[in-house]
Amino acid sequence: MLLQLKNISKSFDGTRAVNNFSCVIEDRNIIGLIGPNGAGKTTLFNILSGFLESDKGEIAFNGKNINRMTPYNITLSGISRTFQDLRLIRQLSVIENVLLCFKEQPGEILRKIFFKSRLSEETEAKNKEKAHTLLQFAGIDEKYNEPAGNLSYGQQKLLSIVCCLAAEPKLILLDEPVAGIQPATIEKIIEMLKALVKQGTTIFFIEHNINFVMHISDRIIVMDEGEKIAEGSPAEIAANAEILEAYLS
Repeated sequence: MLLQLKNISKSFDGTRAVNNFSCVIEDRNIIGLIGPNGAGKTTLFNILSGFLESDKGEIAFNGKNINRMTPYNITLSGISRTFQDLRLIRQLSVIENVLLCFKEQPGEILRKIFFKSRLSEETEAKNKEKAHTLLQFAGIDEKYNEPAGNLSYGQQKLLSIVCCLAAEPKLILLDEPVAGIQPATIEKIIEMLKALVKQGTTIFFIEHNINFVMHISDRIIVMDEGEKIAEGSPAEIAANAEILEAYLS
């Protein structure tokens, strides 16, 4: 068991966005999270990644309680995420966006800005090499020197996943990774996610593209009005008449 959420609840101005949500995510799995707009999916991801604090409930990751951790410390613990609104720095180059996401940053200590040691130079060189490798993995390495804002929307989606990978996570949270992009890019993302799982990464994602969800998921969780209403394999979810009528028709 990599991740356990137990009785997570969150309200906004008296409205329950997430209500007693519990689930277990096993290592090296791809888990899809579906449901209508306003079901509480992104709120759940915001809690899991430290951007919101739950009203109650417990989150255990890799055997460690991560309740009330900051987003930074959650990233250090091994969880990385993307957002629906792509949070890239559009003016910076593609590779600069990736370099900002590595855990080990040679310029973090003030004196290293003015006095570069051999070690910090080696770290910077290694990070650049890793960044190029990740960009090659996503098929956008030829764009490394382009401003991120010049990329197509699909390429920006790929870059956002690369930025996640720079943090070397055990668990990646993807918020609508294939929304609004072309079929060829969707196929590339499928290829990437399957390769990542083989390498030991776990994927937990939100998506409205049901064909994508059914194709790639090991298990699917369905949310409605803040609650988990179903969970199972793609075949089990597709065979559920109530879910089929509400979300898959």
